[in-house]
Amino acid sequence: MGLAAATAEVARRDPALAAVIERAGPMHLPKARQPDPFLSLAEAIVFQQLAGAAASAIWARVVAAFPDGMIPEAVAATPDEVLRAAGLSANKAKSIKDLAAKVLDGTVPLRGISRASDEEVVRRLTVVRGIGPWTAEMFLLFDLHRLDVWPILDYGVRNGWSIMHGLPAIPTPKALLPEGEVFRPYRSVAAWYCWRAVELTRKAPAVPGLTE
Repeated sequence: MGLAAATAEVARRDPALAAVIERAGPMHLPKARQPDPFLSLAEAIVFQQLAGAAASAIWARVVAAFPDGMIPEAVAATPDEVLRAAGLSANKAKSIKDLAAKVLDGTVPLRGISRASDEEVVRRLTVVRGIGPWTAEMFLLFDLHRLDVWPILDYGVRNGWSIMHGLPAIPTPKALLPEGEVFRPYRSVAAWYCWRAVELTRKAPAVPGLTE
């Protein structure tokens, strides 16, 4: 099923989400951030807990440190100090090195990952230092364009759910988990519109239907 049909089905199942969908417009997923999974995951590690501009500047310096290409072999052979000089924290430098090492030794096979199940992708990626379920789910959603991801650890998703349903408090991940069941197999669509609900309230705090 395409995005338009999946969105229509999600709207049919939840009037509150339907109101957000009507105001936010069609769902769209950008192209994968990088041309291969290794670069996408390395970039995701760099961007963790950083504002966009700062993270982009650091990522550009990291990539520039590999003039012949940022491939696992090159990263594994590069001293941590080189990555630190590009602006990475010690933990992120170790995480990127660990990603490279595990790709090279086969612990985290990336070849053919686009054909692996959602559960298998998460299982593979979360053995890497610094890659938890949230990062793996963002990879599934924005790089592999999977339609049934429900990232309950994401604050924006939980906040958006609270806004659109007029809840007195933002739900915990545990509380939000069962709410996604009604949207299977299109939970990514519901999550995407949770983020849009947050954006809409920031642009126009009194948008009808978002908090009622």
